[in-house]
Amino acid sequence: MRCSNAITSISAGLVVWLAATVALAQETAAAGAAGPAGAALSIFAPVVESGLHGFFELLDKQPFVFLLLALAIGYPLGRVSIHNISLGSTAGTLLVGVIIALTAKLAFDITYSIPGLVSTIFLLMFMYALGLKVGPQFFAGLKGGFAFVCVGLTVWSLNWIICVGGTKLIGMEPGFAAGIMSGSYTITAIIGVATSAMQSGAYVPPDGMSTEQVGANIAAGYAVSYVLSSIGIILLIRYLPAMFGRDPRADAKEAEKLMGGSGDPVPGSSGSLRLGFSPADIRAYRVEHETIVGKTLAELFELYPQVPVLRVIRGDRILELAETLRIEHGDIVTVRGDVDKLIFGGESTIGPEVDDPRARDIDIEVADLRIGRKDLSGKTVSELAHKTGYGLQLRALFRQGNEIPAGPDTVLKFGDVARIIGPRWCIERAGHYVHGKPLLSTTVTEVSYMAGAMALGYLVGILSIEVAGIPMALGTSAGCLLAGIFVSYFRSRNPEFGGPVDEGARSFLQDIGLNMFVAVLAANVGPKIIQSFQGPTVIWIALIGVIAALLPPFIGFWLGYRVFGLNSVIADGATTGARNSTPGLNAICAESQSNVAAVPYPITYAFTTVLALLGGYIAMVIS
Repeated sequence: MRCSNAITSISAGLVVWLAATVALAQETAAAGAAGPAGAALSIFAPVVESGLHGFFELLDKQPFVFLLLALAIGYPLGRVSIHNISLGSTAGTLLVGVIIALTAKLAFDITYSIPGLVSTIFLLMFMYALGLKVGPQFFAGLKGGFAFVCVGLTVWSLNWIICVGGTKLIGMEPGFAAGIMSGSYTITAIIGVATSAMQSGAYVPPDGMSTEQVGANIAAGYAVSYVLSSIGIILLIRYLPAMFGRDPRADAKEAEKLMGGSGDPVPGSSGSLRLGFSPADIRAYRVEHETIVGKTLAELFELYPQVPVLRVIRGDRILELAETLRIEHGDIVTVRGDVDKLIFGGESTIGPEVDDPRARDIDIEVADLRIGRKDLSGKTVSELAHKTGYGLQLRALFRQGNEIPAGPDTVLKFGDVARIIGPRWCIERAGHYVHGKPLLSTTVTEVSYMAGAMALGYLVGILSIEVAGIPMALGTSAGCLLAGIFVSYFRSRNPEFGGPVDEGARSFLQDIGLNMFVAVLAANVGPKIIQSFQGPTVIWIALIGVIAALLPPFIGFWLGYRVFGLNSVIADGATTGARNSTPGLNAICAESQSNVAAVPYPITYAFTTVLALLGGYIAMVIS
């Protein structure tokens, strides 16, 4: 009920906005169209002359406004929820775009047509950004967990067989298989790869059927199956452990003891440079104890390596730090260390704590630093820390994209990546010593690498080989996806590769790319969706969609729990990742009162995302 009220409110708001625009334009025209306001509103002349008919004509002449309007209404519509179930921004944008296009066609006989180049550009941006996100986890899944790979393969392959086999068995028109697959898997990007199969010529519609009608079938299959799948998967994932006689809370506690956490994100991935919680803190003290008066910073570092001095204030001056700088009575020193050590030892060793803004104004950052000196191979962490670890804390250590134990006796190798925390000058000093360029959190993105990688992926995607006389190509969207995967994979081994990539920019590219593509799709195929709902089509879409959405994860969970002996909550996390359902993950986390299900989730999520996109392309080609 709340959902319908919210949708009604949004629709009413759109009508009120249109009416206000018309009234304002008419009032301005009456006052004198020659004035500045009249000139500014001249674009609304069709609306003034013919009301809503003119408005839909305006959207036809200005398609960019159509796209932005679909996003502006689709996003809030997608956030409307009933019992934590919502459409999401992509389905909301698709729904709004289809309604606008249908209204224009049915009420005013206006057919929208937006060039395919627009959707192609945004789709390729989305695919590349998605590849950057899932790359490291994709390869980790291939080599890190055979059970997780089997669960993912089972869920994906069964979904593909049900969607393709079911539509073939019933005799549904081309396009429905890819659409139902996209909706039942809740991976909207499958629509994109299926569309690219038509655009590339890998799939040619049968005689008497246009590509627009096939696209309408895709959209119709997606729309119906997506809604049913989104609801069903949350309920299934939440109660899977209980259906097999397990207590999810007890199993989650057991899994937490065995797994002990998921470790740090690999270099170059989302969240890798987030500071997060740290037991260390910055505090300032006035030097009054003679035990440290007269000692140099180098001597203090030898005595207290875990509590380095980061700033010295003498009188009104902030002194430049050097190994030979000697501490004097009355100096204010800034140190960083574990809170418990500072609480119980700071004042007794140094002097009273002071609240001096100058002393505590030190930014602490996180950086990934690659060891670029071959002569450092064979050195231990403690040996390197003694040489260049002043002011730094080692959070994690990675070798060939995998996290390794980072104890004081860990032997380092050329190419290892250290995740360090400290002031920027300490980080840069360490980078100079190990011949590596520190990768710090930044809002800058290296566009040249992105453009080059996308161009290479595009070219790989258009390469075609003949199989049994049929030209086969990877597809430009899959090519850009793989380009993003390989870039992020190499960045996990060497953070300097590919230049800086801001996570906010990557996330925006992924979000706007997919939703703009969907908005273009809605404009072009909206009027044709009605033709896709002839006879019992809706019933078949719903039936196949529900089976494809729920049966594969049920069997995938059974395989993980019964055959491989996985903890029920871990098996559930792997299953919901294989099924690409973030709401499902939230459901099992809430039911188990633990986040341990999130440990296997990104592995199967990344692995099956790639398989689902490739499978969607193949499903379209063989339609």
